[in-house]
Amino acid sequence: MFKIILHDPQPITPFNEPARDLRIQNKPLWLLQRDVLAPYASHEMELPEGLPLPETSEATLVYRDNLYFDENYIKAFLKEAGRRRGPSQAAFTLKDAAFREHCLPLSNSYKKQGEIYLADLWYYPQGPQQNQPLEPLVIELQAREIGYYHVPSYMASEQGDLVYQVPLRSLIGIDTWVHIFVADMIFGLFGRGARFEDRLNRDPWFKLDVLRRAIYEGKQVLECSGVVQLGRNCVIDPSAVIHGPTSIGDNVTVGAGAVIENCIIGDNVNVSQGCQLMLSVVGDGTFLPFRASLFMTTIMDNSMVAQNTCLQMCVVGRNTFIGAGSTFTDFNLLGAPIKARDPEGNLALSNRPVLGGCVGHNCRIGAGMLVYPARTIESDVVLISTKERRVLDKDIRYEDSDHHRFGSQLHPRLYPRPGEKATETW
Repeated sequence: MFKIILHDPQPITPFNEPARDLRIQNKPLWLLQRDVLAPYASHEMELPEGLPLPETSEATLVYRDNLYFDENYIKAFLKEAGRRRGPSQAAFTLKDAAFREHCLPLSNSYKKQGEIYLADLWYYPQGPQQNQPLEPLVIELQAREIGYYHVPSYMASEQGDLVYQVPLRSLIGIDTWVHIFVADMIFGLFGRGARFEDRLNRDPWFKLDVLRRAIYEGKQVLECSGVVQLGRNCVIDPSAVIHGPTSIGDNVTVGAGAVIENCIIGDNVNVSQGCQLMLSVVGDGTFLPFRASLFMTTIMDNSMVAQNTCLQMCVVGRNTFIGAGSTFTDFNLLGAPIKARDPEGNLALSNRPVLGGCVGHNCRIGAGMLVYPARTIESDVVLISTKERRVLDKDIRYEDSDHHRFGSQLHPRLYPRPGEKATETW
């Protein structure tokens, strides 16, 4: 099968990078797409924006490079599309709870056509030809309602458990940083857990194999090698607690008293004593000093979150430092709906009752900062903790960076906005 990749140049705020270069599930999105499609595509072509599709008679899959999709969705899409004589385009309806609740808000990746929403994924059984009619192909994401947070009745007008619509199949357009959070947490880690439970219920031999491993290793079921994948050359303190489904890369160190539950840990990561990691993606080369806490948070590669810092439902870019004792909050105390920036930069409803903040690439955040929900810090920003600025209640742009006061040459700008220039490193 021939694969054609359409470039989407839209930069994702606050990273100032297109979606294809950002990490999802601890891989650059372009690499994640390639790995998923490797069993199906024999060769590929990247097509810049605005150019027409080349005509060919070979079966062809076309997609925009800001899409996150998994193996389960692609398998179902290609199977159904292959049964048709004509070309098909991926589509959704509002009956699909995962699409309605998590994909559609803040997005501009879907084109509405009557009662359906079209995504930028096409299949041409005889190759793309001019003036071919496209037939929408609706593939259900098979959402399951899973609770993740409990808000006491005295704290909000809505009480009880908050829920996600967790899909067994995943496809979402990455248009904002909130979609990175959705792809990593809801469609990624929650989805992996849902698929694991589904397989346990469907496959008795798989369940017996997990139990056999637990008995042989003398561990609890959630701690055995059937649900915890460990890389090479890892050093794990005996007092650390690691529950699956969790995958840990190579050359990882986990210190005494650390707790890791349902996470993806990259290569060359150092998780020091007393750290708490739950439902989080930790990128390659990340350093977490003692008692750092992550809950439903993505950290991209080569970043550091200092001691006693708490990140909840956040996304942090690469090569970023967050100082000790900082807290990123995720809940509006007055129960007001949380808004986030849409692709045009306007504030819009995020459809998330709880949501943390986002920090771009190459940032340096001082100790003791308090960040309000859904606030963003643009790439290349330096924030020095002072009496005047410890609480961040608005988005921080590059122009607000404190390093301008001491000389811009002290901190290089590596991720400028489109049309602006990067600065030389020192």
